[in-house]
Amino acid sequence: MSSPASRPVPPAAANLLNLRGAVDLSSLKQRPAAPAPASPPPGTEAPAGAQPGAPELMVNVTDGNFQQLVELSAQVPVVFALWASYSPESSTMLAVLERVVNSYGGRLVLGAADIEAFPQLAQAFQVQAVPTAVAVLKGQPVPLFQGGADEQQVRSLFDELLKVAAANGVTGSLGGGAAQDGEPAPLPPLHQAAFDAIEAGDYAAAAEAYRQALNEMPADHEAKAGLAQVELMARLQPLTAQDSGALRAQAANEPDNLEAQFAVADLDVAGGHVEDALNRLVSFIGRNFGPEREAARVRLLELFDVVGAADERVAKARQALARVLF
Repeated sequence: MSSPASRPVPPAAANLLNLRGAVDLSSLKQRPAAPAPASPPPGTEAPAGAQPGAPELMVNVTDGNFQQLVELSAQVPVVFALWASYSPESSTMLAVLERVVNSYGGRLVLGAADIEAFPQLAQAFQVQAVPTAVAVLKGQPVPLFQGGADEQQVRSLFDELLKVAAANGVTGSLGGGAAQDGEPAPLPPLHQAAFDAIEAGDYAAAAEAYRQALNEMPADHEAKAGLAQVELMARLQPLTAQDSGALRAQAANEPDNLEAQFAVADLDVAGGHVEDALNRLVSFIGRNFGPEREAARVRLLELFDVVGAADERVAKARQALARVLF
């Protein structure tokens, strides 16, 4: 398994990267205490392998501790498992999530939330069915899945979640778990050079380090994603000094102006409006031909790498791209 630190971005650049599915959780703060939730299904009360005195890697979510868990998400990703006693899949999901979370050795925390006892949480997360799993990073929700998921699927999602967390400066660990892979491996030298350059704000040097890594190993997916991220951050630097309203107006008035469409797509990805950004470039590709069409296609693929191949919006955009190309 790839180290979750293989695509880190320092906290100063975290706001340039996407946290998916933004939901306002402020309405859940300082609420009157609700009745204690029912216990989770049998076998999910405590994380397997937990040691006495070790930090809890699985907790029952209540009105009283919800805000503390949201605040904890600035240190480690917090996975909220929303379950209900009437859902036969809930017990299975909780057991799988508990087992997998514990295997990450404190780099994830699991909160089990009974939506019958805590219905406002389901409303805040816009849950349409149970069971549902939603992560929170730095107070921002990241949808994971609804319904059942097998252990391998959950691990793949959590690996991606940890990459997104590292890219947003969330790299802590609570310890106390039984990590299967031991401590995270050191970064490869070129990846470390890229990270050091990012910390120094030298995105050009970071991009060059990732390009060297790709020259040495073309199948290095982490270098490819890292390159796409730092190139996005470099492009965003001059955009922050411009009037975003004027940029958007130009893009609306000049739909075939490639640079204007690129600028607004970058702003949308940085602001969490991923679907808008991808659809904008797909539409441009569908209207145009020649070198500009190819340039837009290449940029769209780069944004796929920024957002992540596992994101459902990327899958939808890939289908849309295939339709306009073929």
